[in-house]
Amino acid sequence: MSIENVTAIVTQKVGTDCGLGGSIKFHCGDDGVIAVDATVVPNIVTNDDVPAQCTVKIKIGDLEDMLSGKLDPMAAFSLGKLQLEGDLSIAMKLGNLMRR
Repeated sequence: MSIENVTAIVTQKVGTDCGLGGSIKFHCGDDGVIAVDATVVPNIVTNDDVPAQCTVKIKIGDLEDMLSGKLDPMAAFSLGKLQLEGDLSIAMKLGNLMRR
């Protein structure tokens, strides 16, 4: 799946106001970046590599599995499929975002 397709799914899940209350970036290596700025309403989703309060390093396939509900964010973390940098309180809200 391409970064554009995954970005479209993230945009749909985020909607106007996902309640995250912060900024998060999914860094998918060479495949690209998806940044979510939920500090403003409507929330903004881009593929710009901008600073974020929390960065999630993850393979695009694993991110796709999380978005589809096949992979739980906490399980992904436990299995080492994602790495977190920055404000972990924002990362803790990922489960709610993924279930939308």
